[in-house]
Amino acid sequence: MTLIKSISGIRGTIGGKVGDNLTPVDAVKFASAYGTFLKQNSSKEKLKVVIGRDARISGPMIHNLVVNTLIGLGIDVIDLDLSTTPTVEIAVPLEKADGGIILTASHNPKQWNALKLLNEKGEFLNGADGAKILEIAESEAFDFADVDSLGEVTENNAYMDIHIDEVLELPLVDADLVKTKKFKVVVDGVNSSGGVIIPNLLEQMGVEVVKLYCEPNGHFPHNPEPLKEHLGDICKLVVEEKADFGIVVDPDVDRLAFISNDGEMFGEEYTLVAIADYVLSKTPGNTVSNMSSSRALRDITEKHGGSYQASAVGEVNVVELMKKTNAIIGGEGNGGIIYPESHYGRDSMVGVALFLTYLANQDKTVAEIRAGYPQYFMSKNKIELTPQIDVDNVLATLTNKYKSENISTIDGVKIDFPTEWVHLRKSNTEPIIRIYTEAPTQSEADVLAERFVSELKVIAGI
Repeated sequence: MTLIKSISGIRGTIGGKVGDNLTPVDAVKFASAYGTFLKQNSSKEKLKVVIGRDARISGPMIHNLVVNTLIGLGIDVIDLDLSTTPTVEIAVPLEKADGGIILTASHNPKQWNALKLLNEKGEFLNGADGAKILEIAESEAFDFADVDSLGEVTENNAYMDIHIDEVLELPLVDADLVKTKKFKVVVDGVNSSGGVIIPNLLEQMGVEVVKLYCEPNGHFPHNPEPLKEHLGDICKLVVEEKADFGIVVDPDVDRLAFISNDGEMFGEEYTLVAIADYVLSKTPGNTVSNMSSSRALRDITEKHGGSYQASAVGEVNVVELMKKTNAIIGGEGNGGIIYPESHYGRDSMVGVALFLTYLANQDKTVAEIRAGYPQYFMSKNKIELTPQIDVDNVLATLTNKYKSENISTIDGVKIDFPTEWVHLRKSNTEPIIRIYTEAPTQSEADVLAERFVSELKVIAGI
């Protein structure tokens, strides 16, 4: 397995050789680079960083390495221990900290772990800052503290409860109304932090919870990416329990998927669509999602009189455009809800509370709500390329071919046709081109994808 270093952090599989995998040496090196970056960009005598982790098996080991590295740099640590990505994000500004690190490989399988890096606002670092940290790590330009200047650790296990309180206080969340509905919900917490925090939130909103894989032991019972092919158990259990719907989160609780009352997937792409529909009905405004997300968000936004814009793929890009356009809500089609009224980060907790309030205001089942939205279907493909192929040239040739269409080259090439679109972008970590298409039917999306796969192969000569 390859150790993947990018501007958003470092991730890899546990074990193996230094520099090839996420070994203890690599964890220390990258934590040292992050801490050094913070010190270089601050005039404060003492810095403070918030640390939290998901429940994966390697979490305690990586956690101890990172915490003690920061202490060695003379940085104080607020240790949340078992936590979620959005919980750490809200803790950073509440603690007036200088940054934060979440130890999670998000939706990757259990052998993976990662360091996700935050700035003093509790938001992901931008590309320029991420690049500086990679440079510091490469040069190993670390300067550790002397014995009288070591950092100190303060443990705070209250933040998941604080996070729940923050969510319940949002103006568009109505826990009292939800309590009157006596909803029954199945939760798949993939044996990580979501198995603790999501049921706690639901119970405080008066919801009967049926727990599935909610033991935070890091032994993921299925592939932790919340996609249809991994969620057979909860789809079946929702029907058996006659539940109102099901909730699935990934290990660090920043991606949210729903199962309708009929046991069918609500659709990750439609998590954001439904919640935006509710939010915009109360507070009209603009929205943002990334270029590979469904056109349905645009439709819903325009229905409420707002303006929709698409950003480059990546949470930091979505957030940047949301700020620029004063978006009321935004996110990504992978079930990531970003609601600035709370904070600028993907947050399943916020999504769950808003969706429950929306459902409580509707005289409809979850399946009926889903059926009421514009119907779009996606196809996601990729082409593997040889290293010799000039990917940029291939995409440029395709752009020229379709120059009469509505084209964006902000992130790869996206071609908007009247009733369908295709988005082609190269991977930053492997020699492939990703091809996403969307159309009014699945067969049309698949045909569009096949067409562009063929065209790319001809252009690339493969």
